[in-house]
Amino acid sequence: MHVGDLWQRSVLRRAAQRYADRGWRVVPGAILIDDRYVCGPLCRTVACHPAIDQWEIAASSDSSDVDGWWANATFSVLLETGHSFDVVEVPACVGAPSAWAAPLGPVAVTPTGRWMFLVEPGDALRPELAARLDIVLHGPGSWIPAPPTRTPEGRIRWEVSPAVTAWRLPDPYAVQQVLISTTPTGLRRAA
Repeated sequence: MHVGDLWQRSVLRRAAQRYADRGWRVVPGAILIDDRYVCGPLCRTVACHPAIDQWEIAASSDSSDVDGWWANATFSVLLETGHSFDVVEVPACVGAPSAWAAPLGPVAVTPTGRWMFLVEPGDALRPELAARLDIVLHGPGSWIPAPPTRTPEGRIRWEVSPAVTAWRLPDPYAVQQVLISTTPTGLRRAA
């Protein structure tokens, strides 16, 4: 194994452990090899995805599970949504103007410009947001790639780190209200 691979695995393992220590359920994701994610020899999915079958059952915040998963593999770090938190995922044109205006909560950003607002679980999307195909609510039965997971375009990063928010999650309604109010008028017309 290459030294860079060991370092990468160590970084991902520490991040996964930090999330699990906070009670966030972690799932090992497929390994990025060149520009494609691979979870096994017969893997046909090229996008980021869970590396284990029945990931919904296997998702865990147990330290021994996390250590075992990352002991010998450079898995991506995925976080299960719908339990500890939900995620409102929006394009950059909606997320960038809202990130620091919204009630303070963790916000992750993908290299392709998707902004992921972590919020308390349980609320549906407001109609103004639900009407847009480029806005997604990740709740039960879903997951998100978490920093510092690599993608072909670069790493997922925190715009607002959970440490900055003391790992607290904002009210979903309040965050959605800011997303609606700080975006182009086209979003408000959908109401």
